[in-house]
Amino acid sequence: MVQFFTASDLTSTGFKYVLSCLCVVFQDVSRTPISEADSHILTVISHLGCGISSLFLAITLLTYLGFDLSLCLSLVHIRKVRRDYPSKILINLSVALLGLCMVFLLDPWFSSFSIYGLCIATGATLHYFLLASFTWMGLEAVHMYFALVKVFNTYVPSYILKFCAVGWGIPLVIVGLVLAIDKDAYGSGVCWLQKDIFFYVAVVAFIFLILFCNISVFILVLIQIRQMKTNNPAVNRHSALHDLRAAASLNVLLGLTWSISFFSFGPGRVVLMYLFSILNTLQGFFIFLFHCLMKENVRKQWKIHLCCGRFRLKDYSGTCKSLLWTASIAF
Repeated sequence: MVQFFTASDLTSTGFKYVLSCLCVVFQDVSRTPISEADSHILTVISHLGCGISSLFLAITLLTYLGFDLSLCLSLVHIRKVRRDYPSKILINLSVALLGLCMVFLLDPWFSSFSIYGLCIATGATLHYFLLASFTWMGLEAVHMYFALVKVFNTYVPSYILKFCAVGWGIPLVIVGLVLAIDKDAYGSGVCWLQKDIFFYVAVVAFIFLILFCNISVFILVLIQIRQMKTNNPAVNRHSALHDLRAAASLNVLLGLTWSISFFSFGPGRVVLMYLFSILNTLQGFFIFLFHCLMKENVRKQWKIHLCCGRFRLKDYSGTCKSLLWTASIAF
């Protein structure tokens, strides 16, 4: 049986040391606390990882907002008018994750003031960005499903606007309901949800639902890619490393590594907690890695706008080489 820390456990077992950005930590049914040494190391990993992610998420946002990136999506079934949807969704996801990491890093400082209203505001903001991050991961899955699996080729008016209403609106409604039901829900000391009912319903259930849907879409996308490779010899020429990179890129966008927490119990609990903290606090860095550093058109835009002398490109009018939407967002 897997069980979450309760609100009281979070305070008594050193929640501040193992928050690791998701604000959800698992333990086995015996509730055996981790050692002080592990707690300290997880603290360092969590804060270092969120700091690194914040930096690279900021670079990613500057890249996508500052450069004229066309991201040339050449998938046959996606209309030209929809070609920049993946980048816009990625921008919103990056903003949500950046907000989550920044509030997480500032949470101990805000808590140190021992101001009740500030603590509630901090806990509510942390909760909001946590839910927003997962909502945008879920919307990434929805877009993937429509673009590749269902091949929904009908133009949808205000497509991104509707995504924004869901991506930023649903978390706001949930946090608002929590505060409306109990204005003291986020408590003091540890600026986070203090009552188990709010924690399980407004965090655990929501995240579980998103991850379940994302894993389902991930499997469907892999099946669809396999079928397309079978039917298209040109696509089938891609190496196993290419396919692995595509799968890893999808994994980052859908946040599938967060599901590790559901298996963090038993003898390997501490090891999985380390793996969980490392992978998930560095999600922002992985987004930069797969969607900036490893994308040829982004690197060429860097050379056009940032480099000088013989390293600077005068123009770039390259065409998209990928036939798959997933390949275009991965590379």
